Amino acid sequence: MGQRVRNEVVHTGGGRRTLIEEMLATSSSLAQLVVDGVLPVYIYKVLVKWPMEGGNKIVDDAATTGNAFQNPALLNALQDKLGSLVGRPSGYLDSLPPDVKRRMNALKNLQDKHTKIEAEFREEVLALEKKYLLKYQPLYDQRSEIITGTVEPSDEQCERAPDSDDEEDEEDKKESEEKTEKEAEKSTIEPSGLKGIPEFWLTAFKNHPQIAEMITEKDEEVLKSLQDIKVSYLNDNPGFKLEFVFGENEYFTDSVLTKTYFLENSPDAAYGDVMYDHASGSDIHWKEGKDLSVTVEVKKQRHKGTNKVRVVKKTVPAETFFHFFNPPKAPEEDEDADDEELDDLDQKLEADYEIGETIKEKLIPRAIDWFTGKALEYEDEDYEDEEGMDGWYPGDDDEDDDEDGSEAEDDEGPGGANAVASTEKPPECKQQ
Repeated sequence: MGQRVRNEVVHTGGGRRTLIEEMLATSSSLAQLVVDGVLPVYIYKVLVKWPMEGGNKIVDDAATTGNAFQNPALLNALQDKLGSLVGRPSGYLDSLPPDVKRRMNALKNLQDKHTKIEAEFREEVLALEKKYLLKYQPLYDQRSEIITGTVEPSDEQCERAPDSDDEEDEEDKKESEEKTEKEAEKSTIEPSGLKGIPEFWLTAFKNHPQIAEMITEKDEEVLKSLQDIKVSYLNDNPGFKLEFVFGENEYFTDSVLTKTYFLENSPDAAYGDVMYDHASGSDIHWKEGKDLSVTVEVKKQRHKGTNKVRVVKKTVPAETFFHFFNPPKAPEEDEDADDEELDDLDQKLEADYEIGETIKEKLIPRAIDWFTGKALEYEDEDYEDEEGMDGWYPGDDDEDDDEDGSEAEDDEGPGGANAVASTEKPPECKQQ
């Protein structure tokens, strides 16, 4: 199932009028809209005949009273109806004479040639990105050594003039430089005992609004051990792979977790977009009682007849950043899914790709700016809550666990190391 990857999302302000409101703002009735040339006749005919209870009455009342713009029922009804007409042919193209349609075929042939050239352009851009990643990589390796404390940078490497955007007048700058010189003469920097730059990637993540929303308090303990993030391109696909390098931690045994995005660069991917195919992530090997992707719910059940109490433990999905490595999956061809489920899946797929692209294009190249927060100054994107981020983490509604005539007494408990094995089989969590 292909998902088009969009680089930008267009937001409309809450104060803007809908299409229907704009139309009705210039006229007092539907009939007048047709006369004014604002409302096509074929849409008018559909609106006054739509099979909706009370629909005809709403339209007739508004058309005769002249208060269409003040009629909320009409506004809502028209908006819903016109929304269902989006994409339907108006009949205009079919009405064009043969010689005009002949010219349209010529334009379509030109567009086909343009699409082929566009595919070549994307291939060359990808080759250029691969070429320059090889040039960037030595810098990334040095950065990783400094972050982890493997290498202590030299005085020459650490010497840096004040940033050009620091707001200081000349007198303050001169005074600061003199003070720095005197302090350098008197003493050298005393070691703090800390190794490298602690919590570097966790801090960078938390400074990015979208990624910060994915991180829970428990996640932070694991992400403190994140030492590096690497990106590489695939050999037989225009996609890319992210590698998250972890130091030893108390949560899982893996030293590297990966997330791979497979894309399509075909002539069908028009308008400069790349088609998202699918993603796969590492299977995380959690240590006993440390799986952050689930929570163990403890319930006590008392039998009505014998009055005996039994303890039932049920494993349910929990919110965690590490669901990132278990991406949403499109249904198989033989699986049935309604439009609402497909729309929800599309939103999740787009949100998942957006996070991966953000790490690749922003976090990795400008990691120090995200660590310090400087990158936020140059962000033009609006990070309001997006549809599709809600429901990002998988989870099921609570179900009634009463069985065999038992009465349940709820008692919640974390999925810690001391948790008793569940008498119910936990939901299977498949990861690629």
